Amino acid sequence: MLPHLKKFIILTHFNLKYHPVNVFRLQNWHSLFKFEQANLQTMRILNYFFFGAVLCLPFLHACKGQSKNEHKTKQKLIGGGCDGCELMYVGMPKLINAIDTSAGWTEDGQKLMITGLVLKLDGIIPAANVIIYYWQTNAKGYYSPKKEMAQKAIRHGQVRGWVKTDKNGKYTIYTIRPAAYPNRSEPAHIHISIKEPHIANEYYIDDLVFDDDELLLAKQKKKPSENRGGSGILRLLLKGKLQIAEHNIILGLNIPNYPTVTTIEKQSGLAVGEDQPSFIPYHAWGPDKGTRTCPVCKYGRYHGLVYYVGNFPNWNEIKQWLTFLEQESSKRNKYLKAYFVYGNENGYQREKREGELARIGEELNLKYLALTFVPSMNDKESDAYLNKINPRVENTFIIYRYRTIIAKLIDLKPSVKNYDKLTTIFNTTKGDFFNLSAPVYH
Repeated sequence: MLPHLKKFIILTHFNLKYHPVNVFRLQNWHSLFKFEQANLQTMRILNYFFFGAVLCLPFLHACKGQSKNEHKTKQKLIGGGCDGCELMYVGMPKLINAIDTSAGWTEDGQKLMITGLVLKLDGIIPAANVIIYYWQTNAKGYYSPKKEMAQKAIRHGQVRGWVKTDKNGKYTIYTIRPAAYPNRSEPAHIHISIKEPHIANEYYIDDLVFDDDELLLAKQKKKPSENRGGSGILRLLLKGKLQIAEHNIILGLNIPNYPTVTTIEKQSGLAVGEDQPSFIPYHAWGPDKGTRTCPVCKYGRYHGLVYYVGNFPNWNEIKQWLTFLEQESSKRNKYLKAYFVYGNENGYQREKREGELARIGEELNLKYLALTFVPSMNDKESDAYLNKINPRVENTFIIYRYRTIIAKLIDLKPSVKNYDKLTTIFNTTKGDFFNLSAPVYH
């Protein structure tokens, strides 16, 4: 920009002096003298303008940049935008209840109830007055519209609806189980759009899919879930002919541009709302001693607790925790399966580690608790790395229900207060259908 400005000043000076009109007028020295004086004054003004422009350029550039950044910030959408989510407002009723029955409920197909809590980002505090909009295919895999539907919403079909969480964050949807598209390009799924009361735009979370869908595994391998709002995988229970799926939603979890962030100082483990991964530790003591059994695969139906210790074991405190967890496991029987997973990478030798844990199991006379180990918390051969455990913290407690993480605690000391904390979690997170059986597949 500066070279062009300087060129402009020089050319202006030349044109003022040698323009034909001016040459015609400069017929005597007197006129020439007056012209030169005027010309010098013009040059001074132009020079002031030139240097003033140079000084102002950084400020002008900064202001321009700030304006651009502010514009970009204003354009950022919570969740990054969503194709079709805006249709949640088409036909939306003025009064939305916490329970909704879709148009599909009266159609042919497998009856399905989806129920759960909507929680804030900490995975603990219930979120009231959150609108959940859902749309899905029918039992034949089509988004089937009805005649009286608004033209804009036709592509979502008639099996759609809204719920608004109650004061406890609870919602319930009665619908039918969707089918995969006729070309079977996608697993059967239910789309979900969320509208929070204090966020300007709606955003989507992971589609709800079914863990017994034969198309799901291939899809997950090709494109793993984002876990937006938590895992979208539904695990079914049976009540007569009704299939029931308990599903909690974590607001803001893995949502781009979300205005609230977690303030946890120490990070270890996956987030509440995500699924507890499968991994295969070595079993040194317990019911599966001598094997490499996946904890969540074999015992994932009810409550599960995985107690991780990494590179800084405090064996006195570990033994206190193991004693408490043994008592809880005995009391709750099949409804709780607890595991100790030791992942200290310092001086690791498999036989030595196995003998060390076996001696502790014998010393404490453990019958229900499983003592297991992995070479390190980042070990890939056992898939322990999938748990995202920080080996530098003293311990990490992960509690799951039907494979979905419902609580996480880090650096927990063995004390009556903390024993009560875990007991309370077990007692208050059973849900309404804890005792129902899961489908049996052949």
